[in-house]
Amino acid sequence: MRIEIMDTTLRDGEQMQGISYTPVEKLHIAAFLLKEVKVDRIEVASARVSTGEAEALKMITRWARRNDLLNKVEVLGFIDGDISLKWIHDAGGKVINLLCKGSLRHLEKQLCKTPEQHVNDIRDIIRGAEHLDMQVNIYLEDWSNGMIASEDYVFYMLDELKADRIERFMLPDTLGILNPDQTHSFCRKMVERYPSLKFDFHPHNDYDLAVANVYEAVKAGIRGVHTTINGLGERAGNAPLASVIGVLHDQLRAETGINEFEITKVSKIVETFSGIRVPVNKPVVGENVFTQTSGVHADGDSKDKLYYNNLLPERFGRKRKYALGKQSGKATIRKNLEEFGLDLNPESLAKVTQRVIELGDKKENVTPEDLPFIISDVLGNDRSNFKIFIKNYSLSLSYGLKPFASVQIEIDGNLYQETSSGDGQYDAFMKALRVIYDRLGKELPALTDYEVSIPPGGKTDALVETLITWNFRNREFRTKGLDGDQTESAIKATEKMLNIVENHEIRIGDTIFVNNHYA
Repeated sequence: MRIEIMDTTLRDGEQMQGISYTPVEKLHIAAFLLKEVKVDRIEVASARVSTGEAEALKMITRWARRNDLLNKVEVLGFIDGDISLKWIHDAGGKVINLLCKGSLRHLEKQLCKTPEQHVNDIRDIIRGAEHLDMQVNIYLEDWSNGMIASEDYVFYMLDELKADRIERFMLPDTLGILNPDQTHSFCRKMVERYPSLKFDFHPHNDYDLAVANVYEAVKAGIRGVHTTINGLGERAGNAPLASVIGVLHDQLRAETGINEFEITKVSKIVETFSGIRVPVNKPVVGENVFTQTSGVHADGDSKDKLYYNNLLPERFGRKRKYALGKQSGKATIRKNLEEFGLDLNPESLAKVTQRVIELGDKKENVTPEDLPFIISDVLGNDRSNFKIFIKNYSLSLSYGLKPFASVQIEIDGNLYQETSSGDGQYDAFMKALRVIYDRLGKELPALTDYEVSIPPGGKTDALVETLITWNFRNREFRTKGLDGDQTESAIKATEKMLNIVENHEIRIGDTIFVNNHYA
């Protein structure tokens, strides 16, 4: 079965609070939806809204006419005589989606008209559209409540209008009240009673059932579905295109004209233009939805893709990832190392895995870009020959007061402690350390340079690498530390420095000086 997709991101999606597209943004989204994503139709505006909306519609219709796509561009219009018709026609539109009443309550309370009067008003607009060579689709607004409370009225409307020049009858769950059972039952009644008519289902997501209702509508025989990008729309939004396509293609084995590969791109475009962030766990398009966290899952995938499903990321222009954190196992680390063309022996892999887990326990967000830094730090940080250990420290920062640091270090099994203030937390730390060293008659190098960097790309919030240059007896050497906190990474670099000096070992470039002799 072939399902027709009408995307209403630029009309119903824009009714979400806080969204307002410029004409150029609307044109860009419209063109991408039709040319790249290949939706069947788009609804791009509501008539009479503003001059900006008219300008946007003119830009879209001019582009669509040049690309022979004008019949795919639709505009919401109202029962207002010929006002909406002229507004759409003057802007170059050829299709009006006429907003009619699909429930008796709406008709009587909002329009204060009888069903007969309503039908006559609709026919007047159909005749006007025919005169302007425009196509008419009908929205039966509040159709879901109409089927619940005034089914006879709904059938009256269809009986009266089925012979008129109406291309499609669109069935909105305007308030998002339907459950899947109701959706299936009501849609089945429509298609069985009117087999010759074209029906679209227009869901809303107030109960988080929009996609499930699409599933049942299609099972019931509906062959047209309305969506928005990222599920944008009034209140809880509409059915998101990405999820709907996944369900249609995989669960119902339905055909559409949609190019899945471009769905992620259009999601990002709409996210940028709308200012509405996509949740990281949003199906298909969310940042984390193709990321495995558990080490068990990574292990299963490496053996026979045990944790794959049919929603393969490559379908949507994405890649599978394996998250690094406290639940990471060796398989997770190995999967990420493959991206860099790296391989570690079992001992080194175990050390790197443990370091990643430690960072995860500290709630740090470790990314694959961090791995080369972690490897360099872990495998280059053999503490077996350390004589000096920074055992404890406390750093305090208070408004209007100088930072304070309390430091406890261990030298050859003996503990020493001191407190000092400084111009910054690390400066306070170093001054406390210097007090201990002065008391012991030990010499400390002078700090000559202090560099902070993060893994390339700037996409990590986990790791900071601090590289400190020291001068000791007119020789310069460098140490580095790695941590999620800048000050802590500097302290780790300092601990390395203390042991280099204590062991009389200074590295200059690729040369190591031990007791002032080359080694």
